[in-house]
Parts: sequence; structure tokens; C-alpha cells
Amino acid sequence: MPQRSSRWVPGNHFELLENGEEFFPRVFDAIASARHEVMLETFILWEDKIGQALHTAMLTAAQRGVQVHALVDGFGSAGLSRQFVGSLVEAGVQLRIFDPGRSILGQRTNLLRRMHRKIVVVDNEVGFIGGINYSADHVADFGPEAKQDYAVQVRGPIVAQLRNYTREAVLGRAPRWRPWPARASADTAGHVAPGAAQGWATAQPAHRGEADAIFVTRDNHHHTNDIERHYRVALRAARHRVVIANAYFFPGYRFIRDMRRAARRGVDVRLILQGQPDMAIVRTAASMLYDHLLQAGVRIYEYCDRPLHGKVALVDDEWATVGSSNLDPLSLSLNLEANVVIRDRAFNTHLMSRLSHLMEHSCKQVDVPAPSRWDGLRLLRSYAMFHLMRWFPTWAGWLPRHEPVIQLARPGDGDETGSTGGGPQGGDGKRNPDTGAMA
Repeated sequence: MPQRSSRWVPGNHFELLENGEEFFPRVFDAIASARHEVMLETFILWEDKIGQALHTAMLTAAQRGVQVHALVDGFGSAGLSRQFVGSLVEAGVQLRIFDPGRSILGQRTNLLRRMHRKIVVVDNEVGFIGGINYSADHVADFGPEAKQDYAVQVRGPIVAQLRNYTREAVLGRAPRWRPWPARASADTAGHVAPGAAQGWATAQPAHRGEADAIFVTRDNHHHTNDIERHYRVALRAARHRVVIANAYFFPGYRFIRDMRRAARRGVDVRLILQGQPDMAIVRTAASMLYDHLLQAGVRIYEYCDRPLHGKVALVDDEWATVGSSNLDPLSLSLNLEANVVIRDRAFNTHLMSRLSHLMEHSCKQVDVPAPSRWDGLRLLRSYAMFHLMRWFPTWAGWLPRHEPVIQLARPGDGDETGSTGGGPQGGDGKRNPDTGAMA
């Protein structure tokens, strides 16, 4: 397999999209304007008002002759009704399920090594990548559990890399790295994709801005630590500030060590984590690292307005990253993830302003604990957790591993009864706890 390039691709324009209110209209408008092709990957697609809106957008595009390919995860998007799936398939949408799993005694067994990416590419012209799934809990009117999250819209040459990679994935192939789109790629039946002969699929997108970018993915074969490596290189190069906002924070030993070293050499290192987590274990796991980080000078903020779902970071005045990867064992050692690394002063400045607003208005800063008789026990716990973390990549290799199946949906697939609200959410908009996952 060709090795992935880590060279910066110049000439891109990135726009930060905060929460579903900014993200969903942009994606649905792009699909509505599609002329040739829509490529979409998502971990979660629920049959609620957001999922129905995406359903309508894809169905309408397919009916007017656009090639629409979608890949959803079999764990995150379980429970889609036969009507929901069947109407897409009948309209010509190529819907595929990544590693669909069966329930045994009411428990699903396909928990590990999930397809966790969230990418959309339309006509090789505009792309979207980030952490936002297609579910109503990404918009504010969901209520107190609505998620705080981020994605980016991008135009420019890097879109070709997103399109090329995503096309390989949604067609059920092992994604291969190619710096620009292949010539007249074929679909699964061996036919040349409509529109390829006209050249739209082979044209390199024009320069649209001043941002350099690298598209970075994580898999379980050839790129097992690429996303973490980019984070760690940036931490080691940091000179005056680092801000990381991440929903599920429990990284490895080397990552924590690089954060501590940056703080100790005078870098302002800030960490924004969940103060109102969607799963209690999230805060418990992260808090076990607090002493170790605080003692080194890292400043920790807990976001308390609602659950934090973001996966973004910035370093100094130019470097930033947005994507699907959490900083926990699932994302760093098991799941299939995708981030974009951005080098652009204007984007970095805007992201910093939004994260500063979060820290000033919606977070509480975690203080260094006051001395107490429990200091020894607390520090022992922190020390033990810190050093145990160095082994989790090895443990991940012992966990069940198999070659995932990507199944093309056909009429009649889906849940026989469906649900009034669809998928992991019922019509009342409340989460079904059996389907909870780190999204």
C-alpha cells in the first residue's frame, strides 16, 4: 500500500462550523447543490429530525441523477427502519453499513474498532470534516444534553484527498493514499462513474485560500498512530500556547509527558474537558489525570453548560486540528478516525476566540487541590494511572480483531419495526442507553 504523504497542501480555505446550527444547513445545502457526486461517512445516523433531513437531502439528490454514496457505522447507526433504508436504496443511494453486528441476548457485540469518521465531500469541490454526527442532540433545542461540537467546511486542493480517501472507503475498499484523484475511478460493479468522463472527478480543485493542510487518518493497519503523532509533534514544537478541547480525554503516557514538558518550559497549556459528561465514566477517567497535569502547570477547564463533544486543538498562532478523533484509547488505538491539520493564522485566531469564549463564560477552572491528609492516596492513584497508560496500545492489540465487513444495503434491510423517532432515539428525543457510545 502506498505510504501516506504528510506534506502540507497549500491553497485551502477553512471555515469553522460550531454545533449543528451552523453545520447541518451547510451540509444539506451542499448536497442540494450537488451535480455529480456526494460521498458521506458518519458514525451515527439516527432517524430523528436531523436524520430525516439528511435522508431527504440524499434521496432528492439521487432522484435527480447525482451519485450518492453513504457509509454508516453498524454500531453507531443501529436501528434504522426498513422504510428509512428502503426508500434510500430504491432512489439509487448506495448505502453501506460498516461492520453490522447482531444482538446476542439483547447485547450488541460489535463494540470495538468502529468506523468513527465524519466526512462529506460534494463534487470534489467542497468538503466537511469534524466531530458532528447526524442526530438531533447536536442542536440546542434538544435540551440540556445537546452537545457542544465543531466541524469545518473546506474548499481547495485538500478536498481532493478527502474525496479520494472517502470514495475508497464508502465503496468498501481499503482506502489507499493518493495525493490527487485517480483517473476515471470505477464503481463496485466495474462501471466508470457517471461524470468521470467529463473530467470533473479528475480535476484538481483550484486554490481557494491561504491555508496549508494535511489530511490525517487512523486505521488498524498502516496508520495506527498518525493523528496522535501530529498532536505530539505540535506539542513538542509549542512556544507560547496550547489549547486542547476534547470530549473523551485519556491519552497515552507519551502524550501526557509531552503536555507536561510543554507546560514546564513555560508554554500556556490549557485543556478543556467535560464538566457535564454524557457518560459518568468520562469525567472519572479524566479526573484521574488531573493531579499529574496540574502539578506540571497545565490549566484544566471543565465545560459545564452541556456535554462537550468537540475534538479540536490549536498550538501557537498558526497550527490547529479539527476532526473525529478523541484523545482516548478507543480513538487512538482502535477506531477508524479522520482529522485535518490546518496551518493558517486566521483560522487559528478564530478558533482561539471561540475557545476563549467557552473558557470565560461556560467553564470552571480546576484548582490545584489544597493539601490534605488524602494527598498521598490521591497522588498514588494519579501516579498509577499515569504509568498504566503507557501500556494501553499494547492491550489494544490483544483485543478482538477481525477484518470488518462493509455491507451494501438492499430493499428490506433495516429494523423490521423501526421506531417512532428512529435508531438509537425514540420519538420522545431521549437516548436509549443500550446504544450509548463515545461518539
